[in-house]
Amino acid sequence: MQPSWGYCECPGEWRLPPRRGKGGLFPSPAWSGDSGAAYSAAIKRKDSPCEAAPACKEDSRPARGDMRPRELPGLALPLLLLPPLLPPCPARSAARFDPTWESLDARQLPAWFDQAKFGIFIHWGVFSVPSFGSEWFWWYWQKEKILKYVEFMKDNYPPSFKYEDFGPLFTAKFFNANQWADIFQASGAKYIVLTSKHHEGFTLWGSEYSWNWNAIDEGPKRDIVKELEVAIRNRTDLRFGLYYSLFEWFHPLFLEDESSSFHKRQFPVSKTLPELYELVNAYQPEILWSDGDGGAPDQYWNSTGFLAWLYNESPVRDTVVTNDRWGAGSICKHGGFYTCSDRYNPGHLLPHKWENCMTIDKLSWGYRRDAGISDYLTIEELVKQLVETVSCGGNLLMNIGPTLDGTISVVFEERLRQMGSWLRVNGEAIYETHTWRSQNDTVTPDVWYTSKPKEKLVYALFLKWPTSGQLFLGQPKTILGATQGCVMEMCDLYLLLEEHS
Repeated sequence: MQPSWGYCECPGEWRLPPRRGKGGLFPSPAWSGDSGAAYSAAIKRKDSPCEAAPACKEDSRPARGDMRPRELPGLALPLLLLPPLLPPCPARSAARFDPTWESLDARQLPAWFDQAKFGIFIHWGVFSVPSFGSEWFWWYWQKEKILKYVEFMKDNYPPSFKYEDFGPLFTAKFFNANQWADIFQASGAKYIVLTSKHHEGFTLWGSEYSWNWNAIDEGPKRDIVKELEVAIRNRTDLRFGLYYSLFEWFHPLFLEDESSSFHKRQFPVSKTLPELYELVNAYQPEILWSDGDGGAPDQYWNSTGFLAWLYNESPVRDTVVTNDRWGAGSICKHGGFYTCSDRYNPGHLLPHKWENCMTIDKLSWGYRRDAGISDYLTIEELVKQLVETVSCGGNLLMNIGPTLDGTISVVFEERLRQMGSWLRVNGEAIYETHTWRSQNDTVTPDVWYTSKPKEKLVYALFLKWPTSGQLFLGQPKTILGATQGCVMEMCDLYLLLEEHS
């Protein structure tokens, strides 16, 4: 079945397609002066204070080394220090935000996000049906015509087969939201981010603006977003988040706008913006993870207008966090937290809150049937990513790709449960921690630091068991009789801390 793109062309203007009767959204003048390209919801404002972690100071890039632990990937070593390390974060009263980056960037990030440290990314969609090569399958096959994708289709499907024909095959037959939620809870993650719509345009909810190219009308015939939202909120203590691709590779309106160098704005007016409002109002995600600007600037997407509504009027205005992918040129520059690039791990302290979004499968975000065991990161490698990221002030967003029928493959589930086992022992040194004055040790490689200033604690996380049985630390400045060192138990192993300054 061909996707129905859902727009109405009238002489001289573009209008939203008619809704199916749910109501809740209506056109209103946009904040940034685009004559109705933004939409708002009639929701009463409720003010509340907003907190965030203090900003970091720049630090030098640390040395990196290999990690070959003996039992589990690492230990967390707390050091009790008497003087406080960081000043308390001042409280801030709620304020309204203008549709400008200057105003929006001044919003303090809700404190929960910095405290959470670890989340799960879930890439799932029609691309999970071919499950070959990459979640960019459609683009590589039809646009770039990469040989291995062309040959895959030639060898496995009839010549008349179109990408849209994968839609009915995306069955989600064994999708069990409660089972997913239990696995995510066991992983130790504190939030999830589900791809509500990737660049292919297929929505995992019954979008009013994606007729017959959504999970209600095609494939699963289920509201995937709703089922997972309910399971996460009823069965776990995780925060629920959604990824949303601003553009769509082959949507005719986007392609027409692109051909006009984005002077036309048909696609964001009739598709992107109304879907964003629909998502926020219907599912109230506390993470809104934008992606895929298609080379268009934020003015084309009216990103600042939407974010002003999100922070001022939306039902999640007090708790929602956003990333930095809101138009060409905004990444690593504007937004709530920075992602900067996929698999971003700078290895040093940044002055702004950031997130390392990365994949267990080294080569793809979506599930691949052609993946080999060596294509998956080991638990030791994943723990190393987590420790380095948190020590440098970031969060780790670790990605899995479910199968077309809605199962989480054994290798992904194993990695998630292994991470949960590690965090049950060492989570004290990860959750709700702050960066310390040094991110890694200068004497012993593969030692990283976190801190809890209020408790006057510093944690040394080491990723390589010392062959001598003693760990020498160069960064802590000890005071005789005042500094205490202790070691968390792990696999019946203990470490003798020898002071070294």
